[in-house]
Amino acid sequence: AARHPKIKLLTYSEVKRVEGFIGNFKVLLEQKPRYVITDRCNGCGLCAPKCPIEVPNEFEEGISPRKAIYIQHSQSVPLIYTIDIDNCIKCYKCVDACGKLDAIDFSQQPQQTWLDVGSIVTATGFDSFDPTPIPEYGYGRYDNVITTLELERLNNSAGPTAGRITRPSDGKMPHSVAFVQCVGSRDERFNLYCSGFCCMYTIKNAVQWKQTYPDADITIFYMDIRTPAKGYEEFYRRAREMGIRFIQGRPSLIAEDSKTGNLLIQAEDIGLGQVIELEAELVVLSTAAVPRADTEKVGSLLNISRSPGGFFMEYHPKLRPVDSPTDGVFLAGAAQGPKDIPASVAQGSSAAARAARILSSPTW
Repeated sequence: AARHPKIKLLTYSEVKRVEGFIGNFKVLLEQKPRYVITDRCNGCGLCAPKCPIEVPNEFEEGISPRKAIYIQHSQSVPLIYTIDIDNCIKCYKCVDACGKLDAIDFSQQPQQTWLDVGSIVTATGFDSFDPTPIPEYGYGRYDNVITTLELERLNNSAGPTAGRITRPSDGKMPHSVAFVQCVGSRDERFNLYCSGFCCMYTIKNAVQWKQTYPDADITIFYMDIRTPAKGYEEFYRRAREMGIRFIQGRPSLIAEDSKTGNLLIQAEDIGLGQVIELEAELVVLSTAAVPRADTEKVGSLLNISRSPGGFFMEYHPKLRPVDSPTDGVFLAGAAQGPKDIPASVAQGSSAAARAARILSSPTW
């Protein structure tokens, strides 16, 4: 997309105002200052090692630090550094490191631009539920209770541990692990809806772990296994055949053994009809998909109503499933509700076709 002659990426920008109507929208866009000159930065990375400031890295789920001058990851598009001005102490060491490129400019200010557009596709995605408010799971209190996103970063070869899964408490590789499903979803205290894809990404992580470490003891606590798409049921069966244990029942309490750092999980095994206790060296929470924090703000700008769960609502779930109530504004992906990758791609293609219909019509 970045190299396509008919696509213009406006990154690190925010929509401030939307006016007009279908075929004739006017959008006020504010480009935030990077304090790095886009045309001069080549992404060489000489500046970051010289920066003395370290803050938690959001992309790595806070597992590792980043500098005050940074890029999110090595595949960022565009590959341009940004200065976190809230944490920068303006020591100018990055300026010295940049040398002849002279790409750093602390005088940059936000720039606003009006765009004329015919249609709008809203694809703002989702956030992951923060399990801290669930006291019985101990997230934030016990080091060895992590989320699936944190596990994904640990399991990634470009992640903070170079793909080696370690326990946060002691850096050792865990032999026994328990996954807990439906954390923050299908729960009257938080979100009533099912996030739809948590079962599959949990099984994916469990299968990958088992393939790498065949002797690992893996247990998945679940309410219901939902595998609606083609091939997913086969994937679930393969996980069981590999020796991954599935226990139907939501844990009621997770406690820590202060000596070993292991977690003691109490849950009802619905299949056995009794309460069980399981010890695991690591607990991974499969968290719900929730609306982005700025969903209300974006909905107000585009005049889009929201569902009881907080996601954007379509005009009609069957007749116009990708249209918003505002003519010319369309929905794609998890902005409308939790979706996996195939569903997001399908809806994105549909939204693009609906938007192109407007742009190619002589009426507008």
